[in-house]
Order: sequence, then C-alpha cells, then structure tokens
Amino acid sequence: MTDPSTVPTPVRTAARLAGAAADEREPSHERNRRYGIREGAFQAVAQGGGENYLSAFALFLHATPVQIGILSSLPQLIGTWAQLVSVKALNRVSHRKPLILLGTAGQAALWLPILILPLLFSWAAPWLLIIVATLQVAMGHLAIPAWNSLITDFVVPNGRGAYFARRARLMAVASFCAMFAAGLLLDVGRSSAVPWIGFALIFLAAAVARSLSAYCLTQIDERAASAPRETHGRFLEFLRRSSNQDFRRFLLFSGLMHVCVLIAGPFFVVYMLRDLHLSYLQYAAWLAAGTCGQFVALKPWGRISDRFGNKRVIAVTGWAVPFLPMLYLLSTNLVFLLAVNFLGGVIWAGMTLGLQNYVFDAVRAEDKAKGVAVTNAINAAGWIVGALIGSWLTAVTPSTASIAFLPLELHPVSNLPLVFLISGLLRLAVSATLLGTFREPRAVEPVSPVHLVREFAPTTCSFRSSARDALTPGGGQLRQT
Repeated sequence: MTDPSTVPTPVRTAARLAGAAADEREPSHERNRRYGIREGAFQAVAQGGGENYLSAFALFLHATPVQIGILSSLPQLIGTWAQLVSVKALNRVSHRKPLILLGTAGQAALWLPILILPLLFSWAAPWLLIIVATLQVAMGHLAIPAWNSLITDFVVPNGRGAYFARRARLMAVASFCAMFAAGLLLDVGRSSAVPWIGFALIFLAAAVARSLSAYCLTQIDERAASAPRETHGRFLEFLRRSSNQDFRRFLLFSGLMHVCVLIAGPFFVVYMLRDLHLSYLQYAAWLAAGTCGQFVALKPWGRISDRFGNKRVIAVTGWAVPFLPMLYLLSTNLVFLLAVNFLGGVIWAGMTLGLQNYVFDAVRAEDKAKGVAVTNAINAAGWIVGALIGSWLTAVTPSTASIAFLPLELHPVSNLPLVFLISGLLRLAVSATLLGTFREPRAVEPVSPVHLVREFAPTTCSFRSSARDALTPGGGQLRQT
C-alpha cells in the first residue's frame, strides 16, 4: 500500500506553487529572509548570554523569591503594553522599520544601566534591576508587532512552519554557545577579587550582540513588502467582531497555560543555584540542555505544523508539558536534571512554535499585528498572575507532603519541587478542559498519532544534518520562534 505521506496532496501542491510564485514575484524576499535569520542569531546571543542570567544576577544582588517572581513577570506585562502602543502606531505610519529599529536599538542601549545602577545603589539593587529590565523588555516588545507584520510578508503561509523553525534552530545554536560562554565567565568571576566582573562581561557582550541584530534589521528591504494595512479599531472590538470563536478559545487556552507555567518558571533558577548549589557552569549546562532539545526538535515540529497544522502540534505538546515540572520531584542528580531539561526543550519547541504560528493562521492579514499584540498581552497577564501565585506558594507550601491513599511521603530538598508539582497538575487541568475547544484554521492533511510519531522521529535523530542546515541561511525553507 502506498504511504500517504509520499502522495502530493492538493494542499501541498498548492503551497509549493504559491511559494514559487511569491518568490518569482519578489526576488528580494529571499535576501530579506536571510537577514531575518541572521538578526535572530545575534538576538539569541543577547538572550542566551544576557537575559537568561538576569535572575542569577538578581540572586547575586540578594533578591528574594518574590522579587525573582516579579522580575520574571512584570517586564512581560509592561512589554505587552508597549506592543499595544506599537500596534496603534502601525495604524499611523507608512513604514515599519523605524519602529522596529527604535525598539531593538533601545533594548541594546539599556544593557549598561542594567549592570551599573544596581551596583551603584546597592541598597535598592533588586528593585532597580527590575525597573531597568522592565524598560529594556518593553523596548524589545515595541518592535514585535511591526516585526511580525513585516517578516510574514516575505513567507508564504504554508512555509511559515519551516521558516520560523529554521530561524529558531540557528537561534538555538547561538544561544547554546552564548550560555556556555556566560556560565564560564561567571564561574571565573565568582573566584575573582571583583565578583561582579563576570556579569559585566556578559551584559556588555549582550549589548554588542543586540546592536548587531539591529544592524541586520537595517539591511531588510521593506520596499519588497506590502504596505502596512493594519485595521483601525479598538482591541476589544477586534476580539468581538474581527476574530473568530476558535481564536478566542485559543487565547483562553494560551493565557491560562501561561498562568500555570509561570507558577513554576521563575523559581527554577532559585532551585538550581540556591537549593541544589549548582555552579554557574552547571547551571549553564542545564540551560543549554533545553536549548539542545529545541535545536533537535524544531525542524520536525516545523514540518509537522506545515503539513498537519499548528493545532496538531499544540495538542501533542499540550499533553506533554504538564508532566515536565513533576519530573523534578524524582531526583536531584545533575545528569537527570540535564535529561529532563533536554526533553523540555523538545516539547517546548513544538508548543512555542504552534502557539506563535496559530495566531498568523487564525487572523486576517490586516489584523496580524493586532492579533500578535492581543495574544502577547493575554499571555503576559497570565505570566504575572502565575508568577504572583508562584511567589505566594513558595511562602506557604510545606517542604514535605504525603500523597493521599498511598503510603508515600515526599521529602524534597526544599518546597520548590512541590510548587513545580502544583504547576504541573494545573497545566494538566487546562489541557484536559480546553485543548478540544478550538480547531485548526488552515486546510491541512489528516494524520494519525502513529504516523505523527513516524514523521517526528527520523528528523530528531539526524542532529548533524540539522546543524548543517541551520548554519546555511541561504538554502531551503525558513522559519522562527
């Protein structure tokens, strides 16, 4: 019997013809996509070597768990407000690049105050770090709606999965290298006479990398894109009239999942550095394991989302995400922790890609920026609610627990693994009740669970091939997260 995956269905044939036609009409699209990928690589260096260590810097400044939770959530909330302002600005400007460059250049410039102000005013160091980090994230978010609106003009709808996954895979490589280098610098700096020197070096490197990403953005030719055509109107009106019921139910799922995830998310750094006493290099290895998982998985997730739909990817990963934090109850062995975070990278690569690309498919072209901003605003509200709930749980959750109806008592090294367990159970409840309430907005191929596993497995095993493809920005289809 013929394998259905080898038969060119009308959907796939139409997608290939549409992609070929689009590239024939706009030869500069390929160049713009390449610069979009390069920009992502430099951005990933700033994130992997800078943003990933902001919580570690907060701990160095003696921040409390509550302050760590605020640092993880408040910047995202303020950042989404910046996105809403950005969408309003898109209705009044004829070009998107100035808005994008303003945000990226501002984000690069704010790395220096992040380092200097907490060191100059040590009596208020954690709060100053929170304030400046919030401003920095807000600048980055100012560029997001315009960036998404612009870059998707250069990618056909049925090729977005491939493009954004490929971009994300190169970002994963860059982030991986930056995380390890930063961890090594922090370990060296910890034993020096000036213990903050490691943070100074990695934050300066992040500022340079973000500046280079801004340079790459200047090389994108906006003339090859269609003119901004964002619709006017209030965001509530967009949700009520312009969006469909499936999209609104998707937003409910995404927002509540972010609440549940952020109950645990900000406190992994506290658990690793304070409770398990990992070195900065070991912590970097833990972070890098997750990045490796993303790198290996993004190519198959991208192909699956293009062929079988983003809803399918969200559904598969939505049932796996709840169990990730629960695994931290089983062991504190470093190798086990690395394996768990590698698995987390594989699963979250699909979830993040699916959540992002579902928005592009579910809203009209003229509502892209507004759809992204509304989605991010709801997710950010979930971030801060989840982080505040998590901060409260870290204060009230006991360090031991017994499981009802079982002769089993849990004695983790602190109460944080029990907070992780609560987060996992709540994620499971969200997936069980909401995953079936929204549908795939595109016409895609049907697939059975067994065939989906077959589609995913071969590519995840070809690590060397993926690395080669990710480091060749000019060839093949493209993608991002």
